[in-house]
Amino acid sequence: MPPLTEDAVRQALARVPYPGFSRDIVSFGMVRSVTVEGDRVRVGLLLTTADPAVADQVREAVVAAVSALSGAGAVDVQLQRQGPARLPAAGEAPPPAAAQAPAGPRAAHILGVASGKGGVGKSTVAVNLAVALARQGRRVGFLDADVHGPSAPLMFGLEGQKPYAGDDGHPTPLEAHGVRIMSMGFFVERDNAVIWRGPIVGNFIRQLLLEVDWGELDDLVIDFPPGTGDAQLTISQTIKMTGVVVVSTPNDLALIDALKAIAMFRKVEVPVLGLVENMAWFECPHCQERTDIFGRGLVDRAAAEQEVPILGRIPIDPQVVAESDAGVPVVAARPESAAGRAYTAIAEATLAAAAAGSAPPRPRGIGAFFDRFGKG
Repeated sequence: MPPLTEDAVRQALARVPYPGFSRDIVSFGMVRSVTVEGDRVRVGLLLTTADPAVADQVREAVVAAVSALSGAGAVDVQLQRQGPARLPAAGEAPPPAAAQAPAGPRAAHILGVASGKGGVGKSTVAVNLAVALARQGRRVGFLDADVHGPSAPLMFGLEGQKPYAGDDGHPTPLEAHGVRIMSMGFFVERDNAVIWRGPIVGNFIRQLLLEVDWGELDDLVIDFPPGTGDAQLTISQTIKMTGVVVVSTPNDLALIDALKAIAMFRKVEVPVLGLVENMAWFECPHCQERTDIFGRGLVDRAAAEQEVPILGRIPIDPQVVAESDAGVPVVAARPESAAGRAYTAIAEATLAAAAAGSAPPRPRGIGAFFDRFGKG
């Protein structure tokens, strides 16, 4: 009989659903440790629930799942419960000196993903970029900086979950698909609107950056909201970013706003690592014929004029929408699909651009805009 392994235990735990959800305790980031010594198994769990009945239910399910494995004997479940982190109040004073905040995200690369307008698939690109980096064995964090329209809880499969507060009172990110995630969406109900003015938005984003216990990271991916507003300015003025990836679809309307985003980041001295062309083409699943639904060549021209590389092109794939709604990014669900391979290549190109370390040249001013879109 082969010896029991940690991987076998984790695979069994990945079949244990969290009570009330279809997702398992592993993808929710609740399994903190697994130790196998002969036939003895110790499993460390971290739950944010205050309901002891739920904790007991999880414990019993874990013992049953592990005990069913060949070679398993005694199963010890070490369960820790933490209170959920709360939403910081607007204008709240900083924590007392005794509870020093973490020194902000400690990451080798801080990578922004931005677009000038909504609807171009920016958040899908950001989520899959983060998961693709994590699949390379990198330690990855994900900050959903869209306070008014957070999408990370849904796209990572973490809806209904709350970050827990560490011993020092500072929130710890949730985890899914190997990525540590923080979002406004963890603090508000799905259908509630966040009605905040710019200064409050800026203060909250600074708290997410500087007071969250991100731990040691290789990469922090920041999903910016559309446009060129408070979130972009707050982050670029609070931390030194490695660079930003700008997402656009291949049509004039999206590119007009993408150029505005490039201009804004250059004004605040954030390097633009390159452009990503999303929804680049559609391939018929029956005849494999490609159709350029939104046009072709426009992103190439814009990239050449702005003197930035194209980091990748992503095809239209209807399954990506369903997978995102189910909380399973295509890079995790179908890494060998055309879209999955495209995101993996974009992750590699982004790291290469970040390693280059040199900021692109400044734009040529409004003349470049008129050259691109005409003088009327």
